[in-house]
Amino acid sequence: MSSTITIRGIDPRDKEWLRCQAKQCNVSIEQVVHRLIREGRERTEKRPLPSEVFQRHFGPEHGVELPLHRVYGCKPVTFTDDA
Repeated sequence: MSSTITIRGIDPRDKEWLRCQAKQCNVSIEQVVHRLIREGRERTEKRPLPSEVFQRHFGPEHGVELPLHRVYGCKPVTFTDDA
């Protein structure tokens, strides 16, 4: 399966940077872009969930132990005509 992406209006400095990266690695600009996309995707996929970050920074080994969540019952509000 082949896909094509066209990028218009790329900054000339970015284009030159891609060209230099390709030349240094002795590969095409297309291969450099493939690598950048793959590395970016892999970084994003490895990003921890917010709950994992919270656990790492505020877990039991780091200090505060929070009480268990309680459910408090409440009585419904009623309105009477006591005028």
